[in-house]
Amino acid sequence: MFGSWVMLVLILISSIPVIIVFIWLKLGKYQISIVRFFMALLAGATAIFPALILQFYLSIHVTNLTGRAMVFFEFFVRIALTEELSRLLILLIFFWISGIIKPEDGLCKNLSFGAINKATAIGLIAGFGFALIESAGYIVQSMDAGLIFKRIFTAALHGACSARIGAAAILFRTSPIQAIMRIITATAIHGVYNMMIGLPGVPSIAAIMIAISAFVSAVSSIRGGWNEDETGSPAASASLDKRR
Repeated sequence: MFGSWVMLVLILISSIPVIIVFIWLKLGKYQISIVRFFMALLAGATAIFPALILQFYLSIHVTNLTGRAMVFFEFFVRIALTEELSRLLILLIFFWISGIIKPEDGLCKNLSFGAINKATAIGLIAGFGFALIESAGYIVQSMDAGLIFKRIFTAALHGACSARIGAAAILFRTSPIQAIMRIITATAIHGVYNMMIGLPGVPSIAAIMIAISAFVSAVSSIRGGWNEDETGSPAASASLDKRR
């Protein structure tokens, strides 16, 4: 019983980044409903399943690598790339379903800066949903209180990378090169973080700084916010053309 309470407390502590982002969005009066917030969290949590399947497949079929090739494959491909592609798949489905349920949503119509910002925010939230499930798994396995602090920074890293994937998910339709670049950037950041956390002799502060800087960059990209009625409106598209 005591162990169960400890596990619950550790999971609640790992939820701190989610709570902070929710409060930040509400204080900033960003136009995102609580329903969509939790649906984005759920979408991110769902993304862990295709990631696990891909990672299991690669671990079985790619066994002949050694040295630096193995290090690169493990941190950048088997972990980082599979998780980012899994989030991309789930977010593509998320935006597609959103467009069916709410056709007036600009995420599925004319692309605008507001739509990109909103997709980035949803990706950020989804990243925290992914991190919550992953952290819960680690906590159940180890019950290590010290691990939770590393998981908080890892959650920030997941949110930062997933924010870029969220933008990529809606950029594919009109700007596939930009979308691919965001996926590559997210994977690279994720891979470097994994390598710094996983390799012995690398100071943890280096990985923490990468997570924090990537998170700040992602948050800064959506600070301008969006208006619900401009994410796909002709006025928004005209505004986008002027900025270009």
